[in-house]
Amino acid sequence: MPTYSTDQALAGVDGLDDILSGGFTRGRVFLLEGSPGTGKTTIATQFLIEGAAQGERCLYITLSETEDEMRESAQSHGWTLAGIDLYELVPPESLLDEQQQQSLLYSSDLELGETTRRIFDAFDRVKPDRVVLDSLSEIRLLAQSSLRYRRQILALKHFFATQKATVLMLDDLTADVADKTVHSVAHGVIRLEELSPGYGPERRRLRVIKYRGRSVRGGFHDFVIGRGGVRVFPRLVSAEHKSSFVRDILKSDSDELDALLGGGIDRGSSVLVLGPAGTGKSLLTLIFASAAVARGEKAAMFVFDEEIGLLFNRAKGLGIDMQAMTDGGSLTVEQVDAAELSPGEFSQRVRHCVERHGVRTVIIDSLNGYQSAMPEENALVLHMHELLQYLNRQGATTFLTVAQHGLVGDMKSPVDVTYLADTVILLRYFEALGRVRRAMSVIKKRTGSHEDTIREFRIGEYGIRLGEPLVGFQGVLRGVPNFMGSAPALLEDEA
Repeated sequence: MPTYSTDQALAGVDGLDDILSGGFTRGRVFLLEGSPGTGKTTIATQFLIEGAAQGERCLYITLSETEDEMRESAQSHGWTLAGIDLYELVPPESLLDEQQQQSLLYSSDLELGETTRRIFDAFDRVKPDRVVLDSLSEIRLLAQSSLRYRRQILALKHFFATQKATVLMLDDLTADVADKTVHSVAHGVIRLEELSPGYGPERRRLRVIKYRGRSVRGGFHDFVIGRGGVRVFPRLVSAEHKSSFVRDILKSDSDELDALLGGGIDRGSSVLVLGPAGTGKSLLTLIFASAAVARGEKAAMFVFDEEIGLLFNRAKGLGIDMQAMTDGGSLTVEQVDAAELSPGEFSQRVRHCVERHGVRTVIIDSLNGYQSAMPEENALVLHMHELLQYLNRQGATTFLTVAQHGLVGDMKSPVDVTYLADTVILLRYFEALGRVRRAMSVIKKRTGSHEDTIREFRIGEYGIRLGEPLVGFQGVLRGVPNFMGSAPALLEDEA
């Protein structure tokens, strides 16, 4: 876990301090903005809970929620607000009197001045180190003009600055979305957004729009709200994660398969297994996972498309006991629901396996399911590029599967990531002697030579078997080969 300077106020939100390069600068005013429901109050509460845990005095001034609502919300996350002063700022009863509203003085003038005075009084009473002001929309409505609103915000900023307090101002953007007054005044600005995909739950992300005098992690970062608060998943930058390791050759349990691959797979490389549905892509990757476990290493498999119980049964029929490997702690298998998972959270899960559990073989099955979690293909390629580069630099060997559209003939891939992978294994159906058979070929290997032949293969309880090169056929990769030789070199049935 990184250590940060003591002049930073930690946010208390998983991942946010990493994005902010240490948290919030003490004694400064920050703006947290976003539409209702994006998580502003939750983050602000976590910010104060972190301060209270460090022995700091904390004050929450709410103009929009009642104290009962605040405590009920905290209880839903399993929190207690001990050590945090809650001040519910409501208009004084005199300002609600009908005769007062008929006064020659504008009621907004009276309310704005009274609101500001009561904020200062609450601060003087508590003398907090951390303050949350929720929300600025109420003050903007009372100010009625941009000039008065800006002057009011500046007055609050200067007051808090003289008291050396770290302040988080919340804005729900309900009064005037185009008003950027606080952007120029605040020391830093964080924008929260909520996206509504065509299917599945809402997706949330945040971006640091501004932070004076500090380099922060730019771009959008996914986050989720669950019991226990907000968890942020910093955007993965592979260049920040470099490690040294021995780039040795990893072998499978099959000498024939290793020979086709030019000796095996290089550690710290990525392998793409490409082919139509049912050709054995998942089972082929499991052969490498089983070999990794046999070497005493740990492996992880992220399954998007298949039910785990069915996968376990299929693997057991091939002599691979996945249940025993998972029970022994050498294999981690996670069922991933693409409709419920953001790309940032998935990357964080993979990182957790590699960094905390020492996993050195990672299987993502399949990229089709991963694509379902992405808003568009360009983002998928960028995410996969960073994830693969990160895994390669950690010395982890990655296996990706992609199901092509169609069974034979001219097949298409939903997204072209062949250029990202170091090794590409192509699986095909082909017809010969009245039977549907499967063929395998290695069409790319960056790290060394490999066979350029096309071989028939079968996977069964005996493991994987590869036949002789299919020299008697032409057009196997198209699925409808022409017999060119005198005798087909095909695999015989098991006795």
